[in-house]
Amino acid sequence: MLTEEVHAFIDQLAKVLELVGVAIILGGIVLATVAFLREGWRTSDWRSAYPHYRSDIGRGILLGLELLVGADIITTITAPLTFESVGLLAAIVGIRTFLSFSLETEIEGCWPWQRATIDAETRSVVKSDC
Repeated sequence: MLTEEVHAFIDQLAKVLELVGVAIILGGIVLATVAFLREGWRTSDWRSAYPHYRSDIGRGILLGLELLVGADIITTITAPLTFESVGLLAAIVGIRTFLSFSLETEIEGCWPWQRATIDAETRSVVKSDC
């Protein structure tokens, strides 16, 4: 009986986490749009404001996806494990991980394995300018 109550509580917690993930995605889009409009109207240079807008939207989606993946994992752990449920979880996590990887690559403008090189080059340029 206690086990069922714990499972029900954790299932509700996972649903709350899903709602928070969706809220973060929507909030990120709203905040990014407000910042884009403010910067565009302030500078009248909409083209330079657009890359920041895309990055901000991507960051909001990325954070929301991370929470949704966590909620999916929690939901699957609390449900009875079957090959079907584990396979479905693997597919969902795989798709969302691919989306996260793609978004992060788009935001950063480089592949993850190139970031260390780019960061090192940025630091050396900054040091030489000082």
